[in-house]
Amino acid sequence: DLGTIDDLRDLARTLRNDRISLVMDLVLNRVAAEHEWARAAVAGDRRYRDYFLLFDNRADADAYELTLPEVFPDFAPGNFTWNQEMQTWVWTTFNSFQWDVNWANPDVLCEYADIVLFLANLGVEVLRLDAIAFIWKRLGTNCQNQPEVHALAQALRAVARIACPAVVFRAEAIVGPADLVQYLGQWEHHGKVSDIAYHNSLMVQIWSMLASKDVRLAVTALAGLPLAPTTTSWVTYVRCHDDIGWAIDDTDAWRAGLNGHQHRSFLSSFYTGEFPGSDARGLVFQFNEATGDKRISGTAASLIGIESAVRSGDLDRIQLAAARLILVHAIIMGWGGIPVIWMGDEVGLFNDPDWAAEQGHEWDNRWAHRPRMPWAVAESRTESATLPQRLFSGLKSLAQVRGSLPHLHASVPTQIQEVREPGVLAVLRAHPVGSLLGIYNVTDTWRPYPVSALAVHGLANAHDALTGSPPNLGEDGNIWLPPYGFCWVR
Repeated sequence: DLGTIDDLRDLARTLRNDRISLVMDLVLNRVAAEHEWARAAVAGDRRYRDYFLLFDNRADADAYELTLPEVFPDFAPGNFTWNQEMQTWVWTTFNSFQWDVNWANPDVLCEYADIVLFLANLGVEVLRLDAIAFIWKRLGTNCQNQPEVHALAQALRAVARIACPAVVFRAEAIVGPADLVQYLGQWEHHGKVSDIAYHNSLMVQIWSMLASKDVRLAVTALAGLPLAPTTTSWVTYVRCHDDIGWAIDDTDAWRAGLNGHQHRSFLSSFYTGEFPGSDARGLVFQFNEATGDKRISGTAASLIGIESAVRSGDLDRIQLAAARLILVHAIIMGWGGIPVIWMGDEVGLFNDPDWAAEQGHEWDNRWAHRPRMPWAVAESRTESATLPQRLFSGLKSLAQVRGSLPHLHASVPTQIQEVREPGVLAVLRAHPVGSLLGIYNVTDTWRPYPVSALAVHGLANAHDALTGSPPNLGEDGNIWLPPYGFCWVR
């Protein structure tokens, strides 16, 4: 549908001429049921049957099922699908039409190494390792984040480093805080697994801070993460193409004085707009009755309250909601690493009300935040006094300032500061050229941050990199941040 291999090669060349790197999915965990490997297996080829995880006896599959979660309990319950032609059960974690491959078979590793080199030769510069956490299976576990995952990723990366060293691996490991840093490499895998990984914990904590108007859980969770290797980078983001799952560790919640289960339930209630006072308009995705988990779909504008504010016509609500959207993007841009903005958030797109109208989409409400771009809205970003113009210019200004700050290079560790005020997050970037302190008010009221906390880092006479002026100092010895205000003090 999209074109030929020659078209892909031409696209990569065109992008490179404009200093854009082509990123392409490398789906590690599964192939389609129509894939040539799967067809060969169905035809009886013993070699290709060994590329998959097949069980003639349902009891063997059930032994794994005892500890396996369901990724899509609503429309793809269970983890195994009966194949009538082969008279066997096929491991299908995500969907019945997507067959998990058997990474315990060395031939599978060789096949994927060949794919990496093939794509590199076409000009693909970044490979996004889709669902990497799921590739190794072990009886009695949830078959995620197993040690072999990191060894296999290191092996693939070693092949790439030998043959095409400019290719970058980006791990899509949407996992809990305790497992996250391993996808950039720890211990013997330090710096040898992936070059980039999604900072799922930061995304979750951003939404948690906004809902609770309190940073203490975020500080507890994010400060507890191990350091990432200096040769790697986080991808920081407000939301992504998928749903938001509340990956909040129960121990982190306990340390912050919360109950993890109750807080996750609160966040789901808040972002569907069910919680009293919430302006969010998210959709429940994959409610799991057994665990109570409710994941959430929605664009940033709908989740953050812009949609409901605009529909109300209340200008004050619109202004506050727009400030929230710019604030959360300031957090991801001021964190260090590689910030990513998902399509539509830069102009405040709402959930697509017609997401279910397209055939094949009606069972998956994530399409609500995957609309076709309404170009009339995109063009309005150049019209003065429009909401898209305010949002786009705000994010563009952040990006321009960010590009001038070496403090935000990924090799500089992010240091979460102690809580001085429950509504204010403070993040230090200590670079050899000097320090940069990001201060973020996650509430709808004015909040203070003590000037004395700046002096510790040599910032007593500093200025805000975003405005070029000193921070807003009060006579009480505090910097005062307006509702959803922030500054980058250097």
